[in-house]
Amino acid sequence: MTGHVIISHGLDSGPDATKAAALAKAASARGWTHERPDYRDLDGEGPLGDVRARILRLGARAHANTRRPLVLAGSSMGAFISAHVSREVPVAGLFLMAPPVLLEVPPHYLKAAMVPTRVIHGWQDELIPAMDVARWAQRRHDHLTLVPDSHRLAAHVEYCAEEFARFLQMLET
Repeated sequence: MTGHVIISHGLDSGPDATKAAALAKAASARGWTHERPDYRDLDGEGPLGDVRARILRLGARAHANTRRPLVLAGSSMGAFISAHVSREVPVAGLFLMAPPVLLEVPPHYLKAAMVPTRVIHGWQDELIPAMDVARWAQRRHDHLTLVPDSHRLAAHVEYCAEEFARFLQMLET
C-alpha cells in the first residue's frame, strides 16, 4: 500500500528546500506520490507569517488527496500546520521535523491527530527547546528522535530522509 505525501516547508524556506527535496526523493523511491506546496507568499505577514492561511492552504490540498493513504510531513512551521491539518483530514501518519510546540500567534499550541507520528528534533535547537518537544511527544507516545543539531537539522538531512523512508515503509505494512 502506497499513498500520497504532502511536504510543507518552514518559514524562510521554500518547496525546493534541502529537507523537503530529500523527503520527496525518499517518497518517490518508495513509490509514493508527493507534492510540496509553496507558502512563501504567506510568510511575509508578521514575524511568523500567516499561520491560519497556511493551515487553510494545506487543508485544501489534503482534502483533495484523501482517496488513498495520506501522510503529512513538514519542518518547523510546516510541521506545525501539518499537525493541525491532521485533525481535520484523515491521515495515515505524520512526519514532523523541529515542530514548534508553542507559538505566540493562534492557534498557540501544537495539536495533532492520534495517528502514527515520527518526530525528529535537534538537541541544540535555538528556537524550540528540545525538552518541550520531548514532553509533547511523551504525552502522545510518539516516536521521537533527538539528534545533535540545531533548528534547521542541516547536519541530519540525509538521516531525516532515511527515517522518512522507514516511516513510509512501516505505514505500507
